[in-house]
Amino acid sequence: MKYRVRYTDEAIEDFDRLYDYLIVWDIPLAERAYKAIQGAIAMLEDFPFSCRKAPGESAFLRELVIPFGSSGYVVLFEIEDSGTVTVLAVRHQREEDYH
Repeated sequence: MKYRVRYTDEAIEDFDRLYDYLIVWDIPLAERAYKAIQGAIAMLEDFPFSCRKAPGESAFLRELVIPFGSSGYVVLFEIEDSGTVTVLAVRHQREEDYH
């Protein structure tokens, strides 16, 4: 069964912010980072429970770690129901937490 992946407005803003930051320094790097994140998120359509649990009590709040260069990105998402995954936030691993 495939899960439908949705994005919150905040997650879309995160994509824009991360892309805008990289594009100032290196346009091809920004494109590669965007593709790496999108490619990893596509995996959530099939295997969202394979990602690590996020801190807290909910087994449905998860984190997808995406290696990229010497660090990478972390995607916070929630498994809403048996057919929907919602991406809540996207951060570079060296950024502050999601809050």
